[in-house]
Order: sequence, then C-alpha cells, then structure tokens
Amino acid sequence: MTRDKNSTECCPRFNPEPWQNKTYTWQDKPFIHDSVKQFFHIPLDMGKVITRMWNSIQQAGAAPATEDFIMLAHDPSPWKSDLYMTVTKDVPGAGNVRLSGTFLSRVFDGPYEAVPKWFKEMEDYARSSGKKAVKQYFYYTTCPKCAKKYGHNYVVAFAQVE
Repeated sequence: MTRDKNSTECCPRFNPEPWQNKTYTWQDKPFIHDSVKQFFHIPLDMGKVITRMWNSIQQAGAAPATEDFIMLAHDPSPWKSDLYMTVTKDVPGAGNVRLSGTFLSRVFDGPYEAVPKWFKEMEDYARSSGKKAVKQYFYYTTCPKCAKKYGHNYVVAFAQVE
C-alpha cells in the first residue's frame, strides 16, 4: 500500500499519498514502547534502541507486514523520546502498550529541524477540523541515509485529537 518492496535500500521507498490528510480511529492498536535518550531533542542512542526493539519483535514473531509497520516518536521532553513500533501481538519482555483514539495525519517533507513548525501546523490542522490536538507523534519513514538517497525526508505527523 505505501512502500515499494522492490527497493534495494535499507528503508523501502515511501509513498506519502495514502497518509495525507487522513483520520484514523484506533482501538487498542498494539505497539511496543521504549525510550531514547536525547540532548535537546537530538537522539543519542536511537540506533541501539530501534535495533533492540526490532530484534524483540522478530524473535516473538510479531512483525507486521511492511505496509502495516509504523514507528511513532513522541518527545515528552528535550531529554527523552518515546518510540512505539506496531506489532501483531504482545512481545514477551517488551513494553507492550495499546493506543486508542482518533488521530489525524499529514505528511511533511523536510529536515528534522522543521518538527516544531510541523507540530504547530498539526495543531492548526486539528483546529480547522473542529478538533483539539492533545498529543502528537511523528513517523520518520526513512533513515537519514535513505532520505538522502531518495531525495525526500517524509515524516508523517499524527495528532491525537478530541
């Protein structure tokens, strides 16, 4: 649906169209959760944390299909980022969580430094939809190497709304 499985890069090519200006209603959508240390929102151990999370998903046989995979990031402070990876079932020993609610999504393309601008745009988008954004997550669709190779750094913003 959203990725080209024939890609030779580590990150499949992302198709932003299915994610633009959509509304999702999740009821107990399964994820695993872990945290990344940051220094003023700059991740310090992201690769290690992502690898650990992905290995635990694979060992548990809980990996979703490529087109169903998302990894959400939420920064509650300049010192920490919470990561959530979709799974198909609970993963032993992992931080299993379920997300529920209504989420608006929009796709952005640009440098990571633009996240504060995108955050504001998502608040405005929610308001224009008659909703209030209560929490935001960002789905970084490719690693920096693949973003450079493809010429796009697509990021899907999800605003949980009420």
